[in-house]
Amino acid sequence: MKHFLIFGLILICLVSCKTKNILATNTPNPIQGDTVRIANDALEYEVTIIDPGFSTWLYSRAFPRGYHSESYLEGKNKFYVSEWNNRAAQPMRYDRSLYDMQINYDNNIHYGYEVNYLIYNYMIYFQNTYKQQLYGFVPSR
Repeated sequence: MKHFLIFGLILICLVSCKTKNILATNTPNPIQGDTVRIANDALEYEVTIIDPGFSTWLYSRAFPRGYHSESYLEGKNKFYVSEWNNRAAQPMRYDRSLYDMQINYDNNIHYGYEVNYLIYNYMIYFQNTYKQQLYGFVPSR
């Protein structure tokens, strides 16, 4: 639960994004230990994913950057985040320790490839690790 609370809090930072197009820039080393951090130069948004095992999974099992197009990642994230928010809004029906808060992911904001890549891969990691199915086929990779 602690991991998802932290992930949820970090994704709330997405809420404070401005609606202009924002391109993600990599920090010198965005992945350190169990923390994955992405921010743009103007610090208009920041996503930090803290979940033991995610960075190892990302390096060992995720498809490499560039394998999926940005539009593919955006499309998948739209459905994954929508279902996540649906479950977070129903704490009596879904495990509150898994879906403790909603994610504000605006489909009209261009977050850039890196942000979409990490959110997509976290959703795949989450579904495989916690035996959840948010939307459609969940790759085991």
